Amino acid sequence: MNDPFNGFERFCRLAHRMDQSSREPDGPEHPFDSRNIHPGLPTVVRSLFDSGHYSQATFEAFKFLEKEVRRHARAGNRIGKQLMMAAFSEKEPRIALTSMTGESATSEQEGYKFLFSGGLLAIRNPRGHEPDLVDNVDQCLDHITFVSMLLRRLAAAGFHVKGIQ
Repeated sequence: MNDPFNGFERFCRLAHRMDQSSREPDGPEHPFDSRNIHPGLPTVVRSLFDSGHYSQATFEAFKFLEKEVRRHARAGNRIGKQLMMAAFSEKEPRIALTSMTGESATSEQEGYKFLFSGGLLAIRNPRGHEPDLVDNVDQCLDHITFVSMLLRRLAAAGFHVKGIQ
């Protein structure tokens, strides 16, 4: 079934980015726009992507995500998995993404704890420790889309995401 609001929703989601100076007239849409990548990511992420440095673009996106969580969690010197486990703990969260009332909300909080920490462990860490790791364009877009989803979840819970340029 064709949803008449699908095109309208897409238009509304992208309308705030209509800046003709940033693209050629009638030129192709940038993959970040078609994926609706979070606009708060540092410009270095897009620059690295545009120059074909996909692993580095992914790494920079995750570094930004970690910095934003650290800023909101106020979890001291914790980094990586330890930071995410403390920040999104379902028992004593420093960042509550849900109301934390009821089993469903608690389970959702726990799930996000593992998504945030798992993203750092499975995606960011190899790119920070393996100098020969090479990603392709699709892997990079998937990784950055994942970071965007997590940043939007932070924002939906009321945590402002800084736009670093």
